[in-house]
Amino acid sequence: MPTILSRRALLAGAPALLAAEQRPNILWLSSEDTSPNLGCYGDPHAITPTLDKLASEGVRYTNAYTVAGVCAPSRSGIITGMFPSSLGSMHMRSRAALPPHVKCFPEFLRDAGYYCTINAKTDYNFDVPPKAWDESGRDAHWRKRKAGQPFFAVFNFEVSHESRLTWRGKQFEEAIKQLKPSERRDPARLVLPPYHPDTPAVRRDWANYYEAVTAMDYQVATRLRELEEAGLLEDTIVFYWGDHGVGLPRAKRWLYDSGTRVPMIARIPEKFRAAGQGKPGSTDGQLVSMIDLAPTMLHLAGAAPAPQFQGRAFLGAKLTPPRRYIHGARDRMDERYDIIRAVRDNRYRYIRNYEPGKPYYQHMETPESGDTMKELRRLHAESKLPPAAAQFMSLSKPVEELYDLQADPHEIRNLAADPAQGATLNRLRAEHQRWMRDTRDVGLIPEPELVEGERRYGSRWAMMRAPENTTLAKRVLAAATSPNRAAAQDPHPAVRYWAARHLPDGAGLLKDPSPAVRIAAAANLRDASALAQLLEHEVESVRLMAAIALDEMGPRSRAAETQLRAIAAQPGREYPSRVARRILDSW
Repeated sequence: MPTILSRRALLAGAPALLAAEQRPNILWLSSEDTSPNLGCYGDPHAITPTLDKLASEGVRYTNAYTVAGVCAPSRSGIITGMFPSSLGSMHMRSRAALPPHVKCFPEFLRDAGYYCTINAKTDYNFDVPPKAWDESGRDAHWRKRKAGQPFFAVFNFEVSHESRLTWRGKQFEEAIKQLKPSERRDPARLVLPPYHPDTPAVRRDWANYYEAVTAMDYQVATRLRELEEAGLLEDTIVFYWGDHGVGLPRAKRWLYDSGTRVPMIARIPEKFRAAGQGKPGSTDGQLVSMIDLAPTMLHLAGAAPAPQFQGRAFLGAKLTPPRRYIHGARDRMDERYDIIRAVRDNRYRYIRNYEPGKPYYQHMETPESGDTMKELRRLHAESKLPPAAAQFMSLSKPVEELYDLQADPHEIRNLAADPAQGATLNRLRAEHQRWMRDTRDVGLIPEPELVEGERRYGSRWAMMRAPENTTLAKRVLAAATSPNRAAAQDPHPAVRYWAARHLPDGAGLLKDPSPAVRIAAAANLRDASALAQLLEHEVESVRLMAAIALDEMGPRSRAAETQLRAIAAQPGREYPSRVARRILDSW
């Protein structure tokens, strides 16, 4: 990890690296919930003339990946250049505290003289520092900068978000009102992925998606037209990217290519190109992680690299060697925990499921409201799902998954048990474990302990680097993968938590000082009464974990009926309320 430098040392001479007239403007155009379903990526169902033209004038990245299959953790990684699992910002709608040396990277651009705006989504899982942007909101625009001042401006397009796929009638028609009749999609002509059932409702979701992507393409055109009309097109590097994959089951929230591979296009005016990069109509197959965007922007702007970065610049002069691996993480998605880690090289993806006893599709209110999820549930109950879709309705997951993306682009044939793939499995497993240790991944630490660690150390990042916790990442990883009775005596509750989860007698941890450890022990021992008491805890993540454990108990959860009804009736406790309602509805 780079040494933490003083602000003065960081930025000394940074603007002088490039004279004012040599510094490019940088425009980001980001779309929500968008896989590479664009015409320029070869999708025959996509109608995206603006983005296709942008790709013809620039470089199209064929192996760009987000670090998480959902918006807030993904954007946390993009804006800091750091893995959310290092910062502790990986849980949806959490509020992690940033350590003092970690900034949103536009702050470094601002110090280098840039005018920085975002219109309008931040959604970083941490409070936006006041110095991150010159302006943030629906009215933010690069036009408001001083004369001659370079800008970094972000425009985010929501029309492709998963919520739009569920819209029908007037609401959806309003969202896509710019589309011509010829740009509407016939659901019957679409080709569905093998893990989705082929029904009219599912086809309508996919048709909505393609039409929403076309509507997004219109919005991109508006922003590019503003740039061209201002005479700034050849003074501006334009990036387009999606924050994660399509907002449908087994894509959004998942670590397969369907959830993490994203479109990325860069149009680089000739005067800003280095080493033959960005030629019109070119493609670049190097592995790019979205945490590489931050260091790349500073590199292109001639600003000094920030000490926090865990990625690398992939454009500009004097680059470091290309990355060999892409890493990703899944943690709490809305009201459900499912700890999954993934690593991908140019051909293979390895996945480690740390909670294999949980089903692929846990019940979450947001995706359950969509027609595709409803169809998956209905057809599964009727035993009518095609094999690939039925596979992802299983009540448990394998500990490890390995996919050959070259032969199996939809990742439905798990090769982890194939002896012929042993060397690949071992290599990627070792890389995954190295990454978890080296980045001090906090994902195996239960959320209540992250909250407590932040209170004690100032940030989740600092907790993992306290002298008494220097081996914590290694100990937790060992306890999660190979629990033993020694782990039940470990001084840190995160290690004892995994012992309580896995040892058959709960290792006598029902009276542990940590509520997370007590929840794990009570869940292991099927003790609903102990969990009922924890539903009244002051920390929301404790209540949530206790509610989830009760939900997994089935009929035994009736022992907590009084507490569950109280939680379900309290609107301020949103995620625990969702689980409580789910339990009550299941009786």
